[in-house]
Amino acid sequence: MKKIALTSLIAMFAFAGANAANVIDGNPLYMPKAGHFYSVSDLGSHTGDSEIKSWYFGEEFGYGIMDRLAVNVDTVVVDEQSFDQWAWGDLGLGLTFRALDMGGWKMDLVGKYAVDPVWDNHRPFLEKDDTNYTWTLGVRGGYTNARFTVAGHVMFNYENTESFNWNEKAGEEGIHTVDLGLDGQLVLSNRWNLVAGVEYAGRLDDENRGTPGEEIKNAGTWEAMLGANYNIDATKFVGAYISADMNHRGGTNHDEWKVENGFGFGAKFGIDF
Repeated sequence: MKKIALTSLIAMFAFAGANAANVIDGNPLYMPKAGHFYSVSDLGSHTGDSEIKSWYFGEEFGYGIMDRLAVNVDTVVVDEQSFDQWAWGDLGLGLTFRALDMGGWKMDLVGKYAVDPVWDNHRPFLEKDDTNYTWTLGVRGGYTNARFTVAGHVMFNYENTESFNWNEKAGEEGIHTVDLGLDGQLVLSNRWNLVAGVEYAGRLDDENRGTPGEEIKNAGTWEAMLGANYNIDATKFVGAYISADMNHRGGTNHDEWKVENGFGFGAKFGIDF
């Protein structure tokens, strides 16, 4: 009996220790091992006003080329107005390189190219004038162990109406944005963990620039998220989360922040195979 109990205890700690490495459980520093595929599916909506009240289904699918190099594809489909309208939004191709892997300390270099939308209002992106193409470069890093993870990220994005349009003259200016975030995970047991995060997504140039009297400085949003994940086993998890948003809309004095009505909610399913 003692040997059985000791074996179970060792197995439990081994699983908990793996949470700090390559186990897919919602850890913000998760990285697939070489030869492994992974998938994270996300279904969510919002209880707020009509501008953001919609259902969406997101998918991120990736592959570990090496233990420190992974490629992924992500996309999202959005339904609005009681499913009367739908759009195939972002379609992105990303690359992640683990530049630092020293025990619990991790740091990733991230690059991505995305098209938005792929299909909207019954027209594909190649037939639309309002399709945007975005290049992203950034870094993600932090510390992880068997009990908790803390990770931050900084992503710089350049968006324009053509893939390789770098012109900054009137009528062809690109949009420069930045995403700043901090995420955490607290492991409660070998089955349960809590996750939380906050992110600022803002514009580095004025919104509506070139239109006198309509510029909005520091346009952007703050989003806070809280969730819980359940590990089905070491290769699968399900999770649920809620979120709240604060938006910088401008307003009469071009400097107003507004907390969105309602809250976001959703569920996730992840698998490593």
